Amino acid sequence: MAIDDLAKALSQANTRIVQCRRCPRLVRWRETCAKAPPRRYHGVKYWAKPLAGFGDPHAQLLIVGLAPAANGGNRTGRMFTGDRSGDWLYGALHTFGFANQPTSQHCDDGLELTNCYITAAVHCAPPLNKPTLIEFERCRPFLVHELKLMRQLRVVVVLGKIAFDSFLKAYKEAGRTILNPRPKFGHGIATVLPDGVTLICSYHPSQQNTFTGKLTQPMFYQVFDYAKSLL
Repeated sequence: MAIDDLAKALSQANTRIVQCRRCPRLVRWRETCAKAPPRRYHGVKYWAKPLAGFGDPHAQLLIVGLAPAANGGNRTGRMFTGDRSGDWLYGALHTFGFANQPTSQHCDDGLELTNCYITAAVHCAPPLNKPTLIEFERCRPFLVHELKLMRQLRVVVVLGKIAFDSFLKAYKEAGRTILNPRPKFGHGIATVLPDGVTLICSYHPSQQNTFTGKLTQPMFYQVFDYAKSLL
């Protein structure tokens, strides 16, 4: 697929994502959060829609997260933006040359990604950060479509076990081959898939992991240092 055609196809896919209302529970939740936000966000206009993928459409590095945060991405309209997880992620991406700045505050803050694209297993903020099985199933076709379009990918970083499982299901549905036995999840584990794509696992940079020390900044940066070396 020509470069311009790829960018256009991803843009069209993202338009469909933003318009999606397939999951009634998620629609209610994302809109309820916008109407009754925490006090610190009173008066702030929320995005309150599904979040599209974000980044360089010609990227060789794909990052797959779980789902937007209710008062993070659901507020700002960009993946991993407006919460502590995003501070960790974009700080790492900037350090290793994938982002032009170390922070992501809102959709119009000038952030640009180079050779990196970010997507998620579920594109709407779920209650308690826990999508249901049917919500994963309804949203997976978007990730499948992205994988079919982005044939140039060489490295995939999955953030957390749930993103890992979702990626493998989508990868198989996209017509790609999965290793047998199935790859295992663990922070820093890297697996070269049969088509040459390297899958790198990371703990999710959630506060639950970063505040407890399960994930430290050196551990997280090591993942992107390795991804950079492969590219």
